[in-house]
Amino acid sequence: MSAVNDSKSTHDAFLLTGIPGHEDVHLWIAVPFCLMYVILILGNSVILFIIKTDSSLHEPMYIFLSMLAITDLGLSIATAPTILGVFFFNSREISLDACLAQLFFIHFLQCTESAVLLLMAFDRFVAISNPLRYTSILTLPRIVKMGLVYVLRGVAVILPLPLLLKRYRYCRDNILSHSYCLHQEVMKLACSDITVNNIYGLSGSILIMGLDSLLIFLSYVMILQTVLSIASREECLKALNTCISHLCIVLLFYTPELILTVIHRFWNNSSHLLQIILGYLNLLLPPLLNPIVYSVKCKHLRARLIRLCVK
Repeated sequence: MSAVNDSKSTHDAFLLTGIPGHEDVHLWIAVPFCLMYVILILGNSVILFIIKTDSSLHEPMYIFLSMLAITDLGLSIATAPTILGVFFFNSREISLDACLAQLFFIHFLQCTESAVLLLMAFDRFVAISNPLRYTSILTLPRIVKMGLVYVLRGVAVILPLPLLLKRYRYCRDNILSHSYCLHQEVMKLACSDITVNNIYGLSGSILIMGLDSLLIFLSYVMILQTVLSIASREECLKALNTCISHLCIVLLFYTPELILTVIHRFWNNSSHLLQIILGYLNLLLPPLLNPIVYSVKCKHLRARLIRLCVK
């Protein structure tokens, strides 16, 4: 009987939450959220447009940057409807299926972004250690294959999460603590034993985020070794300067993610407001700042952007 009951949900919907205790200012909070979404969608779209229309930017580095922009746009599309709906219209209810779909896309796109950051680290390593063969090593077919492999990895690792959650009963409180759905939150509302989800979710995070961040770190160790072997100090600084943009967005992506993982798994007594703020920073800060960081640091992209604005 328990197996049968576990396959049926008592709650058919969940209630999303904005910022508890500040409901009276939700409309004011919605305005900066809306501006951030407009800026990040516009910024990433402009990056994609410039890279697509300028043939001089059809290089591996900019192809990876366009992949990052597409991932950031996807993440904003997955989260904007519920976040803006809660803060603008107090539209809190979300069906179980819609919630599971949203958490799949949020976690999948974050895994994809982690993979793109790893590929960009590999791109920097090849460009610095073997510049003469850079374009022959990172050909377009190879880039597409690497991207496809990491997309399939994300689907394979993340898809079981909503499928496992779909089997549970949700007879406890159906109120989520954010204005979007996350696996670690939804599973805590289940009446059933969530040991499998807990272990699988943690293992998936370690497999993807942990492994990717480790490989990025090793890439930079090898980059540093290569750079230190360069005799000219000017050439050494020039090589390191090409990595600054990537290092910035790596820190923007992994720092809030790491803090949130530690809080959710091991520090449940932390401030709820802190968790909410970190959650929004984790979702919105990287997509918002990635195009800004690259536009400032990449002179070719910056020059093309200036020409576009002048027109």
